[in-house]
Amino acid sequence: MPLPMSTLIIRAAKAAHYAVIGGYSRVRLSMATSEVDYLLVSYPKSGRTWFRYILSCYFAESLGLSAAPDLSAMFRFLPNLDWDHQRGLPAYGDGPAAAATFPLVAVTHHRPSVRWPNSMPVIFMVRDPRDVLVSRYYHATRHKHQFTGDITAFIHDPDQGLPAWVKHTNDWAAALANRPHAIVSYERLSAFPIVETGRVLAFLGQAIDPERLARAVEAAEIDRMRELELHNGIPGHRYDRNDPQALRVRRGIIGGYREELGQGDLEWIDHYIAEHLHAAARNLMGHIASD
Repeated sequence: MPLPMSTLIIRAAKAAHYAVIGGYSRVRLSMATSEVDYLLVSYPKSGRTWFRYILSCYFAESLGLSAAPDLSAMFRFLPNLDWDHQRGLPAYGDGPAAAATFPLVAVTHHRPSVRWPNSMPVIFMVRDPRDVLVSRYYHATRHKHQFTGDITAFIHDPDQGLPAWVKHTNDWAAALANRPHAIVSYERLSAFPIVETGRVLAFLGQAIDPERLARAVEAAEIDRMRELELHNGIPGHRYDRNDPQALRVRRGIIGGYREELGQGDLEWIDHYIAEHLHAAARNLMGHIASD
């Protein structure tokens, strides 16, 4: 549903204001959050970049843009919930999306915050934690250079491994019980990208154009996104794009963890989840089935 003209005018003015001063954080983030319509939330390496790009392509065409955005421009359509000038809320004001008729969807990996009112709807992405851990291991060791041990040591790491994933998932499972939300799994999105994206667009109150949606999904095929990353990279990230394991768009394979994790790793993951993942979080993970 198109936004009222008064809302568009106010949003465009505020987005421009944020673009000027956002890099200096002189406006509290809680004030900016009041302008956000929806949150897109995930634990790192759950498929957020891919889904953000699909939605960006769909929204870009709704504005009459003839070409799909690149991996830099997508932040103008779905910015991060922070003050980074290239990727955060100021980026939304630095382009055509500031006067868009689609909602402002801000993206975050953070755990729930008291700054976000219970009325703010959330799109929450989930993915098999075993695939998440493998993908995050390569991200931490080859992309970010934030970890130097082997993958067994990584999955036990309290700050980046399975304990961190469990904490994030438990916290959000509790928070989602009190707010409007839609769950998107990487597995179902991979199997049914048009159906799942259409379901989220309906949650966002958007009229669905089937042909535009099909083009957005096609533009976001992993090989095409990888080529975009190889050509231009991703703003705010410096890494060796000649290393295929360092890429943000790496493999995207469901069940790829079987090639990386040993039997002992898998047994420990199962045991830790059985001991520490809350019932509500288990229900969230029921969405990862692809059939």
